[in-house]
Amino acid sequence: MIPVQGLSGARVAVLGLGRSGLSAARALVTGGAEVVCWDDNRAARETAEAEGFLCRDLKTADHFDDVARLIVSPGIPHLYPAPNRIVAAALQAGVPVDNDIGLFFQSFATGEWDSFDIAPKVIAVTGSNGKSTTSALIHHVLEHAQRPCQLAGNIGRGVLDLDPAIDGEVVVLELSSYQTELARALTPDIAVFTNLSPDHLDRHHGMGGYFAAKRRLFAEGGPDRAVIGVDEIEGRFLAGQLSEGRGDDRVIRISVEQKLSGPGWQVFARKGFLSEYRRGKQVASVDLRKVAGMPGAHNHQNACAAFAALRALGLAPKVIEQAFHSFGGLPHRSQTIAEVGGVRYVNDSKATNVDSAAKALAAFDNIRWICGGLEKEGGLGGLADAVGHVRKAYVIGREAAAFAMQLNVEAEVCGTMAQAVARAAAEAEAGDVVLLAPAAASFDQYDSFERRGEDFAAQVAQVTAA
Repeated sequence: MIPVQGLSGARVAVLGLGRSGLSAARALVTGGAEVVCWDDNRAARETAEAEGFLCRDLKTADHFDDVARLIVSPGIPHLYPAPNRIVAAALQAGVPVDNDIGLFFQSFATGEWDSFDIAPKVIAVTGSNGKSTTSALIHHVLEHAQRPCQLAGNIGRGVLDLDPAIDGEVVVLELSSYQTELARALTPDIAVFTNLSPDHLDRHHGMGGYFAAKRRLFAEGGPDRAVIGVDEIEGRFLAGQLSEGRGDDRVIRISVEQKLSGPGWQVFARKGFLSEYRRGKQVASVDLRKVAGMPGAHNHQNACAAFAALRALGLAPKVIEQAFHSFGGLPHRSQTIAEVGGVRYVNDSKATNVDSAAKALAAFDNIRWICGGLEKEGGLGGLADAVGHVRKAYVIGREAAAFAMQLNVEAEVCGTMAQAVARAAAEAEAGDVVLLAPAAASFDQYDSFERRGEDFAAQVAQVTAA
């Protein structure tokens, strides 16, 4: 656990008692703060009370007279589409609002570091798509290189549940826009921006607010090095803001759509080959086509981001390349779960928006595409140019018929995962890929994309066992 520094003796309120909220409450108490908690869910309050925490409904501003700070869990809105009533009360009372990420950066460094030979470092990864895979890949390579490391944030453990850093350790954090938009302290040593595509627009009041939330990771404290995907205008804008000129190698630009040139530091992938250039000269290359755990251009972008961050740490290209080959990928992200009779079954349930689904579709040929679910804002127009490899779509979800009507490809309304997998498997031929890439949220039928992916895997197991 990372004890929270700077709030000893202060009363701190914690709103939301899920994983991050309870972790924050424990870390605050360990650091000497007095904690008062609230969650609208009675079961969550009872869990906190069983640990000895005081629960108090903080619905009005006068409840904050003795509170120094309010710590808010990521899923609770503080501004758009409307602030939670308790957040609004804190703001009315003039109480600072923060989250566990802010507490982590406030508390991670300690006086013990003065005796370390190598100061610990933090790599923080954000973006619309690929941040989980990029974070896990960086962590995997560090383990392969026998560097002490921990992985946390939006993946794995809560940030305050990490162990205190040891000499030379690297902490890898995956951070969502919900986490970066509110943290009062954001000071990673290396910050990574993978890409940007429409997502969570209601929470951020549009693309401008969404980009602003991501940008805070680079603007609030300023990392020593920034790895920036420049295949969208927002990434190019961000790289330009952070750089002092074309040769400023504090910014490492990455791309999977273009060959990058110039006097700076670039990492890009074209036709399956990753290249690293510095000062106009190629200094390293990796053949990504032979890396089984990272199929498709979207995974090649993840590889570029991870490679650049690891090179910024000083790892050798050959060490990184060797570790890439032992990376198995993450569940629910272009995950091959079976190959029977020449038909490959791939679970990409994490493709919850149009952009990520389009990238998954580009990674394979002869696709029998299982899609559908709770459609996100912006519609499905972005898929129009992505279905060239699709032989047929099998649509699930409560609004499957309406979803199917928007697809520019032959589509069958199936409704359930069981029917979709059964129909796709029955029609698939050797060389086909049955791909789950929903292009939608899961909440109309499942409580998470993980449950959706697990159902897909279970249905595949049934049809392939017959």
